[in-house]
Amino acid sequence: MSADNEKQRALEAIQALPDSATLEEAIERLCFLAKIEEGLRQSEAGHVISHDEVVKRCGRPGYHA
Repeated sequence: MSADNEKQRALEAIQALPDSATLEEAIERLCFLAKIEEGLRQSEAGHVISHDEVVKRCGRPGYHA
């Protein structure tokens, strides 16, 4: 994604916030969107693991795959 496109998406996200939003809320929203974008890039690149593999790695009491 180009820098201009990312900047435009950031501006749109900020403008979509209510007028009462704080700077902290705006920063949280931008960080959230950045994490989503990174996750999508990782997924598109094939850097994913199955749910069962996550359970194996992290464990979950009472779960049996």
